[in-house]
Amino acid sequence: MESNTAVREVPIIASAGKESASAPLASVNNGVSSGPGKRRSPRRPFGWLNPGVILPLLAGILFLLLWEYQVFHKLFDLKKYQLPLPSAIAEAMRDNFSLLLSYTGYTLTEAVAGMLIGSACGFLIALAATAWPRWGGGSLTLVAALNAVPIVALAPIMNLWFGDGIGSRAAIVTATTMAAMAINAYKGMAAVDPLALDLMHSYAAGKPAVFRYLRIRNSLPYVFTALKINATASMIGAIVGEFFFSSRGLGYLLSNSIKVAKMPLGWSCIVLAAIAGVIFYLIVERLEKVFIKWHSSQRS
Repeated sequence: MESNTAVREVPIIASAGKESASAPLASVNNGVSSGPGKRRSPRRPFGWLNPGVILPLLAGILFLLLWEYQVFHKLFDLKKYQLPLPSAIAEAMRDNFSLLLSYTGYTLTEAVAGMLIGSACGFLIALAATAWPRWGGGSLTLVAALNAVPIVALAPIMNLWFGDGIGSRAAIVTATTMAAMAINAYKGMAAVDPLALDLMHSYAAGKPAVFRYLRIRNSLPYVFTALKINATASMIGAIVGEFFFSSRGLGYLLSNSIKVAKMPLGWSCIVLAAIAGVIFYLIVERLEKVFIKWHSSQRS
């Protein structure tokens, strides 16, 4: 009887041992699984204050202070009428705010319209050059040659073709932004992984499917790089085009302000053109994060 009792007690002890050993493990596992949920880093109210923001902000403030206290005037022997103070520029912007806002919108319309048309034409040229390399490859050379023509030479021709309106400046911007898109998009479509191309061919994919699912998708990072380049180049083309033939816009107002020695107003045009270009660039950058968030460059 004693032996049977001892035999019966062994599994009880063993099972109790298993239960006692599994209890801490369960608690540990529960602690591990619940740990990430509980250990959430608190959101810092000033999380945007990082060196990437603080250092450029401090450098900009220092630059404006040196400018306001005429350090650059003394360093380069400049007069106030040659380089107006930031306070004078701000006063000119306040006094002519409605006029400057209207002209900024006019110039930005020219830049956006020309950039969209030029980028679309450049993308189509890249498609043709990739699909038919023998015939379409020469179009890239023609686009690069067009991009080498100075804007001051294009302005009279575009004014003769499209008249003294918004169309001539949009045509100038189109000509200056086409090359960047064509070259970058072609590079993205041509630089596909050979293994991915072989995989598409193994599935008997036709040329339209290869372009849609492989080449165009691979070119999207290059396309947005070209768009960011064109975002600032379009403002330059629109403003320079307004110097010659225009009755509105920041370039027109800047040219007239320099002629009548209203330098604070002229510098106000420069400041607003820079702000518009930066906003345009940031919009394109935001669209890039939305449309190609799958790319490795957007995962950091």
